[in-house]
Amino acid sequence: MATGTTYNPKSKEEGQHKDQGQGQNQHKDQGQNQNKDQGQNQNKEGFDKIKDAGSQAMDKAKDVGAQAMDKAKDAGSQVMDKAKEAAASVGAFANQAASTVGQKANDLAGTAGADIKKFGDTLSERAPHEGMLGTASQAVADTIKGGGRYLEEAKLSGMADDVTHMIQRHPMPAVLICLGVGFVLGRAFKD
Repeated sequence: MATGTTYNPKSKEEGQHKDQGQGQNQHKDQGQNQNKDQGQNQNKEGFDKIKDAGSQAMDKAKDVGAQAMDKAKDAGSQVMDKAKEAAASVGAFANQAASTVGQKANDLAGTAGADIKKFGDTLSERAPHEGMLGTASQAVADTIKGGGRYLEEAKLSGMADDVTHMIQRHPMPAVLICLGVGFVLGRAFKD
């Protein structure tokens, strides 16, 4: 020990205490690290559980939404079917009513034609038969009887067909007649 170092028992104890303190600190650090790892694992497990629960809730929400959409589609389809049925029955009723009205109008036209023909017969019987007045009155009576006979036989449906054929055969005069009738009616309703 001649080298200049002296032995100091205190310094040896302090060194031991220092070493023990460092060992304890290492044990503390390891314990804290283990606690930290356990906390992280627990957090991860909790997060995974929450994630799974959220995923299950989303799946259930999707299923419920899909079922609701299917039910809504079914209900909408049923409503559309009912509306179509109602429209069809209303259309059939309107068609039947129009047919009935058309038939009644045809019958009334036939009756009116018969009445006009009777009026022509009556005019022919009571009008003078001789002279120029007789010839004119007989021509008027024959025209009235012919118009009544036509109306009685053709009725409204036949008249509509005849007008259609007349317009197809003579389109320009038909257009001019329509313009003239429209002008006269416009002037009549304007005043």
